[in-house]
Amino acid sequence: MQLLTIARHFSTHAFALGVGFILGIYLLPILIEPDAPDTKAITAVAAQSTYSAVFSRDRIDSDQLHWGEGTVSISEQGIAFAGELAPGPDYKLYLSPVFVETEEDFKSNKASMVRIADVKTFSGFLADIPGSVNIHEYNTVVVWCETFSQYISSGQYR
Repeated sequence: MQLLTIARHFSTHAFALGVGFILGIYLLPILIEPDAPDTKAITAVAAQSTYSAVFSRDRIDSDQLHWGEGTVSISEQGIAFAGELAPGPDYKLYLSPVFVETEEDFKSNKASMVRIADVKTFSGFLADIPGSVNIHEYNTVVVWCETFSQYISSGQYR
């Protein structure tokens, strides 16, 4: 009887610990998220853009926890995103020479991509493009979760 009580206590505590850990992974990026750039800054970059793309929830590998929705503007100097991303840790922004919309697409083409910036905000972002990057050599902008190797969203701009 005592062994059954100990096992029950252990299993309930382990369950609570697991739920807390999962909630922590999801909520921590939201809690430490810096302020998103204001709409005027995003609009100013978008006004100078050469290309635009759309992040959409209907991508093949997008789901309830991994998605992006909004407009991405790409210029020689920077990338501006007006929209929403599902919150998560360790997001990276890439340019790809081929359209990708799955984890497998991303992994098989990662060597040909260029990483542009970390994405720390989920309600729009701005990213500078390094002078060594020619945006005309790429056609897709991708948001990827590096820690969990998870596809978030992408948009083809050419």
